[in-house]
Amino acid sequence: MSAAERLRILVVAPERHLLREPHAGGLETVVWNRVRWLRRQGHDVQLCAAEGSDFLGADAALHLPRPRWQRAHDSSDTDFPEGHRRVLTEAFERVREWLDAPATRVDVVDNHSLHGDPILWSRDIGVPVVTTLHTPPLSDIVIASNALDGSSPHRFLAVSQYTARAWSAEGVDAFVFPNGVDTAQWSLGAGGEGWVWFGRIIPEKAPHLAILAARRAGARLQLAGRVGDAAYFAREVEPLLGDGIDYVGALRHTELCDLVGAASVALVTPVWSEPFGLVMAETLMTGTPVAAFDSGGTSEVLAGMPGTAIVPAGDVDALAHAATSLARHSGTGVARRRVRAAAASRYSLERQHREIERVLTVSAQSVFASLDVAEAVRA
Repeated sequence: MSAAERLRILVVAPERHLLREPHAGGLETVVWNRVRWLRRQGHDVQLCAAEGSDFLGADAALHLPRPRWQRAHDSSDTDFPEGHRRVLTEAFERVREWLDAPATRVDVVDNHSLHGDPILWSRDIGVPVVTTLHTPPLSDIVIASNALDGSSPHRFLAVSQYTARAWSAEGVDAFVFPNGVDTAQWSLGAGGEGWVWFGRIIPEKAPHLAILAARRAGARLQLAGRVGDAAYFAREVEPLLGDGIDYVGALRHTELCDLVGAASVALVTPVWSEPFGLVMAETLMTGTPVAAFDSGGTSEVLAGMPGTAIVPAGDVDALAHAATSLARHSGTGVARRRVRAAAASRYSLERQHREIERVLTVSAQSVFASLDVAEAVRA
């Protein structure tokens, strides 16, 4: 890569969790992989993330405060401890001052924060910002978007058509760039007899419904993931464990890939407006079929993919039936290789990141011509 092609990028991570393994969720996985890939391509990448994250440099201005809960049982993926939002706003003000300093050289900000302030840097100091919308509409981001003017060098991306439509209804328009999966990290598995569920253990992901489906089918099930709502886990999940239903904790990538690749089917059970559902693409990359609730963007992500079944959200009986059928008919090596090949064709991380790199390059030049961006989308 020539010096002219080398970008100076500030990646702003989601601020709630550490950016390191075992990943807190799909959002953190996506951004962690983004930093690694951009650096491998030769770009000068600095990271703004929760203190203690991988890839952070020595500059304390880019270290964001982590939520400090007085009691572990109170920890939450949806709320913050009292006073933390104010502390976080002050931290983003320090990052803005760092960006605006004469000695700082940043061509573009690749923003994945769920806070509105990084969006406004494009208006306030003129730095190009590309914000990826990973969630359903959030009021902070909607307010910040409405505060931009026509000259602000800013671009919104969304991880699915479903998510883009939801944000468009709030007045925030975005181009669609689906998430990707590393084909080297998520290798083909041999399959097995047991079922698997993995992800954040929170009410919106409803792993307790996966347990109920496995029980009704008489199947063994392993659950993996970080407990993001301790009260929910204690109330809805823990009492259902045992007798072939096991919780194995939060796993690092290699262990997780082995677990998923050794399953006969994976259950995906969102009961909220799932923006994308990275676990589905990751699972298919191992060759393991997926039975999922039709919620949010799940039907879009799985559309036309072999080894998949979509059932009405919350319908445990339909999920049990679909998973049983998939486990019975998709266990051969040929079937698993077909599932993986289709996933790699659609959700290869290399392909997705090449497209993002082009958008960041266009954004760094402050040229947001529709033709240029549309070309990147179609590539």
